[in-house]
Amino acid sequence: MIFIKKAKILQILLLLLVLSSCKQKKTTEIETVLKKPIKTALVIKQGPKLTAAYIESKRNSIIHYYNKTWPRESANGGFLVAKNGQIIYEKYEGLANYKEKSAMTSTTPIHIASVSKVVTATAILKLVSDKKLYLDQKVNTILKEFPYPAVTIRTLLTHRSGIRNYAYFTEKKGIWDRHKILSNQDILTIMATKDIDLEFRSNTRFSYCNTNYAMLALIIEKATGLAYKDAMKKIVFKPLGMTNTYVFEYEKDKLTATPSYRRNFAIVNWDYLDAIYGDKNIYSTPRDLLKFDNGKNSSKFLNPTLLKEAYTPYSNEYKGTKNYGLGIRMINWPTGKNFYYHNGWWHGNMASYVTLPEEKVTIIALSNKYDKRVYKVRKLAALFGDYPFQLDDLEKGE
Repeated sequence: MIFIKKAKILQILLLLLVLSSCKQKKTTEIETVLKKPIKTALVIKQGPKLTAAYIESKRNSIIHYYNKTWPRESANGGFLVAKNGQIIYEKYEGLANYKEKSAMTSTTPIHIASVSKVVTATAILKLVSDKKLYLDQKVNTILKEFPYPAVTIRTLLTHRSGIRNYAYFTEKKGIWDRHKILSNQDILTIMATKDIDLEFRSNTRFSYCNTNYAMLALIIEKATGLAYKDAMKKIVFKPLGMTNTYVFEYEKDKLTATPSYRRNFAIVNWDYLDAIYGDKNIYSTPRDLLKFDNGKNSSKFLNPTLLKEAYTPYSNEYKGTKNYGLGIRMINWPTGKNFYYHNGWWHGNMASYVTLPEEKVTIIALSNKYDKRVYKVRKLAALFGDYPFQLDDLEKGE
């Protein structure tokens, strides 16, 4: 009997020893995992390394163009040209904050205005790739109070929805008190309750409209269960290593964001439209937008089939070269050559994003002071491919 009791005690002690060992091992494994560096960004494979001779030849041409376009250091922002993900030339010039006399640097986030649409569209395409959304899904299946049953995600992306611009219908008497800050949800509620008719029947023609992308931002929130700023960080900014990029929050950031200026450095004050996101309100840098471009055009980040759809022209009712895809402007010449870009303008902020997938070239220009010369950087595409732009042609950019 004593022997049996001793045996049982021995078994219990042995069991406790094993459990303690397992617990210690598990704790050690958890600690090891926690100590491992967290991989925050995808490693996007760049193209072949550029030769020093190639870089020098292109760099000299770019510098000549830059100095001719912005003589006597008259730029105020950031500028970058890259090929195969490798920067050929970049320059940061002027003042980030005129009052504080702080210099513009490579890490100064500038409001990228409507170039934000390209980033919003990319997040939508990622959600489509994950089957959380479908391009031809009716918007009212996601946003229940959305009042236009024929409008789909695709027609929002391509500006073919027929929705009216919120900047115009909120100006009408009795629609909105412009002393109050307008939100994305406010726009949706107004359209649902104030009899805001469509401008035209959905998917019959193209009409560029910021409301489309304000609705896409709400769709991102519904699909992810996250605020737009957090969803963009999770879906795009963090995976692509965009460390100096963020979504502007009116109450939180209005005192610290890089200011916006007129030509004479008179500051542009905030207004009731400054809290709307999706169509605008992303702050970024040329280097971060290069990371974005490398990622967007990589099969490691975006489904190649969806990317091909993004670069497909959707507005073909009228013969011409200008067109729009899924969140990207384009020029489609009869020769078969295609040029992809998006410009932006909000208050004094101006932005130009050029992506040439065939040549693997990225051209970025940002300014927080009103300057239409930003749009002219498209002409640099002629250095890299058969694009009918003349570098000495100083006509107004689009």
